[in-house]
Amino acid sequence: MKNQLLWKLLLNVVPVIVVTILVVWLAIDNLAATYFMRLMEKYAIEPLDSHKMFIESVHRYLLWAAIASMTLALLLSYLMTKRVLRPLLQMTQLSKELASGNFTSRVEVVSADEVGQLGIAFNQMADSLERLEALRKSMVSDIAHELRTPLTNLRGYFEGLSDSVVLPSAETFHMLENETLRLVHLVDDLQQLAKAESAKAFLQCREFRVSTLIDQLLPLFRLRFLEKEIALNVQIEPPSLGVYADFDKLLQALHNLMENAVRYTPKKGQVVIEGAAQGTEIRVCVRNSGETIAAADLPYLFERFFRANPSRSRDDGGAGIGLAIVKEIVEAHGGRCGAESDQGVTRIWFVLPKPQQKPSSLSNL
Repeated sequence: MKNQLLWKLLLNVVPVIVVTILVVWLAIDNLAATYFMRLMEKYAIEPLDSHKMFIESVHRYLLWAAIASMTLALLLSYLMTKRVLRPLLQMTQLSKELASGNFTSRVEVVSADEVGQLGIAFNQMADSLERLEALRKSMVSDIAHELRTPLTNLRGYFEGLSDSVVLPSAETFHMLENETLRLVHLVDDLQQLAKAESAKAFLQCREFRVSTLIDQLLPLFRLRFLEKEIALNVQIEPPSLGVYADFDKLLQALHNLMENAVRYTPKKGQVVIEGAAQGTEIRVCVRNSGETIAAADLPYLFERFFRANPSRSRDDGGAGIGLAIVKEIVEAHGGRCGAESDQGVTRIWFVLPKPQQKPSSLSNL
């Protein structure tokens, strides 16, 4: 009983009532009785019996009033305290369930006061934990799936080579090399994702032009653009548009957007890189022609291992991590990402806070 908050709150009411009754009792004995005696003397009435009867009557009714008030106070306090403590008791039980891995239960919020706000915050925490657990399970499953395909292929060919079922040839070794590279790329992507998740703590920000990023990236993609006959258009307005960010990490983010655009742009398609200032933000968008992404899939493009078209992405060698890396890097800079797709055009963009002051050295970057 000592450890139950309910009884502690109820027992706090009792001293208040007892002190109140005691004060009234003493006040009647010392003040009201004296006034009564004076009235009796003034009107020449024998005071002894009347005084005794007065005191006894007042004491009796005072005791009944004390019992009634204490009963009512305890009853109302019990009901109110029970109502207040119900969400806290639920949170205690649900905390144990969360600790055991059950993320489905929620607190019943019945008020809008501080306890109700605590219940809402608790439910939001449970929602976040449930999403994180689902993401963890999905990530483990996706990684296992991504690793299984190349490993199964490697195992099959190695067994075939060992049993002389498959003859060693340049084509066979080239295929084995490709499967090995797929594993290497997946591990590299996971490593980049881990670095992106911790990017906020290791940002080395400076101001530079957006065009500087693009100029450094274009040579890396030039051959692939030529092979697919993709038309590239760069639109940066104004040309001196600058951002305050970690150059290497933002370069990685834009590289992933370009990689995504080149991969899914059909032959003789078009890719447009746009940069512009919008109020207090800088918006960079990579737009490409190609298959329209379903509206239901757009909110999940930046989730790890998500594919709008799983088979196509796997054939192209993508693991669905590139855009997740972009999201982590951009959010580490205090920005946000988004995607739009309609009428055969897909736009994937991010916005960053605009530099407070434009340095004079930007023109040299």
